[in-house]
Parts: sequence; structure tokens; C-alpha cells
Amino acid sequence: MQVTGNIVVVTGGARGIGRALCEAFATAGAAKVIVADLDEAGAKAVADAIGGAAFKCDVSREADIQRVIEETERQFGPIALFCSNAGIGGGFDPLSVNVGGTSDEPWARSWAIHVMAHVYAARHLIPRYKARGGGYFLNTISAAGLLSQVGSAPYSTTKHAAVGFAENLAISHKADNIKVSILCPQGVDTDMLRAIPKGPQSGDGDLSAEQVAQDVLKGLAEESFLILPHPQVLGYMRKKTENYDRWLGGMAKIQAKMRDEFGG
Repeated sequence: MQVTGNIVVVTGGARGIGRALCEAFATAGAAKVIVADLDEAGAKAVADAIGGAAFKCDVSREADIQRVIEETERQFGPIALFCSNAGIGGGFDPLSVNVGGTSDEPWARSWAIHVMAHVYAARHLIPRYKARGGGYFLNTISAAGLLSQVGSAPYSTTKHAAVGFAENLAISHKADNIKVSILCPQGVDTDMLRAIPKGPQSGDGDLSAEQVAQDVLKGLAEESFLILPHPQVLGYMRKKTENYDRWLGGMAKIQAKMRDEFGG
């Protein structure tokens, strides 16, 4: 798809990849870019700079996502592209003493933001997309959803679940002309990356958020399900599936190295 002349919603649009997406979509000629974020002031600043509109939105709350969809379509017209981009980097424990953790909170928070936010967007947009003959979802996930994330079981597990939901979304609604892309980068130079412990997601060709946004525009134009700003991820995926045990052994070595670095 081309964003030119279309209405686009981006959650988590106040900073990082979300902000870069909003700016790239505006530059590409989107009719209106809706910046949705828990940080209302940040969303407004981005929207003002690109001639868009801003909504406060906690993506873990279904009512907030529903309100963004309804108000966007009421005020500006039909949404052509919904970018479910918001994410968090919590629950990181480089030592991984017990991957089950000590509390449900990191699991519940990650599940709400990394999985249910995508579900809520689909729940409230699919009937609208069906009624008008189609639409597009872009779900920002992570290479962790294809590979894994050493040091954070909640992050890795929920990102895997997000990939599974996106696959189902694409399979179940292909006949409705509803299209899906998933964005799965490794390290991107954002506040989130800088806030978490160094690991395999870092130092393997960290990209700028602006470069990732350009890769998204290309992926959307090609209507590719899988958008990989870091092409090496495809090779890692192949190694994983070719010899799962060997891949697990390699990841365990990375975990051991992290324990040495952070436990000493």
C-alpha cells in the first residue's frame, strides 16, 4: 500500500520508532497522521510538527484504543493503516536466576501491551475494514518474536505471541482484503534500547529509528508480511529452524556471558 492520501494511526507515536513512523508517513503524503500515546504532551508535539492530530491512549486499555479509532474516523475519515506500535522493555534480568520471575506484574504488563493491544485494534477495526472492502495493520513486534530475547522471558514470550496473532490475522482475513505487516527489528537507537541491559539485541548493527521508518515504507509498498530492517535476522531464523538444539546452545552461551558480565 501507499500511505499517500490515506489516514494513518500510530500508537506509541510520541518517540522512538513511532515518532519516526509518524514523520515518514507525513512526508510521504498521508492525508492525516494520528499520533496516539500515553504521553499526551509528547504526542501533541509530534502531531503539531507534522500537521497531524494527537490522542492520549493507553494501549493496554481496550476503551482507549476503541476511542482513538472511533474519534479518528468521526473527525477525519476512514483509517486505512493502523500501526500498533507501542511497546515496553520491562522485565529484563540479565542474570535470569528464575525466568518465571517473582511477580505477575511484568508478565501482565507485557501481555497487555505487546499482545492485547493488537487484539483490541483488530477487534474494533476489522468490522470497519470489512464494511469498506479492506484495510491494513502494521504491528511493531521485534526480532525477539522470531528468535528470542536473552534476559527477558516476559518480553520474548509476548513478542512470540504477537507474531502468532499477526499470522492468524493475516490468514483469517486475507479473503476480506485485510493486509498485515509485522515490523521485527533488532537494535534500534531509541530510549528503550538505551534503558535495557546490553545483550544480543545490541551491537549487531543498531539502526536509527528513521532508517527503520524508511524500511517500513518500502515494506508497505511491497505489502510484505515480514519487514526486517536487519536482514541478518533472516539468517538467524534459518539457523534456528535448521538445528534448534544447536541454536539453543548458542543462545545459552550468550546467557552465560551475560551472567559473567552482570554477576561479577
